[in-house]
Amino acid sequence: MSVPDLPDRPVIRVAAAVVTDDAGRYLLVRKRGTTAFMQPGGKIEPGEDPRAALVRELAEEISVVVPPDALVPWGTRHAPAANEPGHALVAEVFAVRGSLEPRPAAEIEEHVWVDPAAAADVELAPLTCDLLAAAARPPK
Repeated sequence: MSVPDLPDRPVIRVAAAVVTDDAGRYLLVRKRGTTAFMQPGGKIEPGEDPRAALVRELAEEISVVVPPDALVPWGTRHAPAANEPGHALVAEVFAVRGSLEPRPAAEIEEHVWVDPAAAADVELAPLTCDLLAAAARPPK
């Protein structure tokens, strides 16, 4: 598998969650030992359904249980990997319906709720930059 615009890089398959609160802020997480904030989620195991992977990762990373039917597909996105230099991401992205009260766990050091208008104040992973930019564009 190759990624458009990044054809010579090894590919990492992930499932990522777009979580917003009532104020329109986005939930972002930062892994221990890293500097960039990103959507919660993680690697899809071989043979694993992306929706199941995201349910598993949300429970592991931010201590929330999300039923699979609360995930709304946003499609597949491609981006350079933030924490694996020289790698590309193929991300299955889902919006999460309902309110969440995240608690960082496992490799997650911290979480923040970011207003898209103030996103420039936070170091963002490439995929997160793309998703926030897409969310800020008015529908056609």
